[in-house]
Amino acid sequence: MFWVLIYVASIVAVNYGFSAVPLVDLGPLGMWPPMSLLVGAVFVLRDFAQRDAGQWVLLAMGVGLVLSYVMADPYVAIASACAFAISEALDWLFYTLTKRPLAQRILISSAVSTPIDSAIFLGMIGHLSFVGVLVMTASKMIAALAVWRFLRKESA
Repeated sequence: MFWVLIYVASIVAVNYGFSAVPLVDLGPLGMWPPMSLLVGAVFVLRDFAQRDAGQWVLLAMGVGLVLSYVMADPYVAIASACAFAISEALDWLFYTLTKRPLAQRILISSAVSTPIDSAIFLGMIGHLSFVGVLVMTASKMIAALAVWRFLRKESA
């Protein structure tokens, strides 16, 4: 149950952070939300929560969806909730169906879900661009890559 609570708490922290931490202007690349670094951790924490709670993680995902909607800035609430619902469902699906070692499952599920999360969110708020999706996806994948690397070293 520990990882489920951490997972839900991370959703609250990220949603608060998106309203509290200002965007960074990357010039011609557009605006970058530093909180996207922590969004990547939410995807990884969901994987650990699923190991902890099994398929009951779907209930925690539902709580996360509601929190994403309630806590987001009104302008982005629907985009946040939609992106969260679709990307977390894909993360769950790939993590569940991929019968690989934990490190690989985390990396694969994040690699599928984070670009979709970025594209849906940016598209729904009217800021969809290839560079924007690329930068947000790369930011989110940092957590998955860090955990993947750590777990590979632990199993070696």
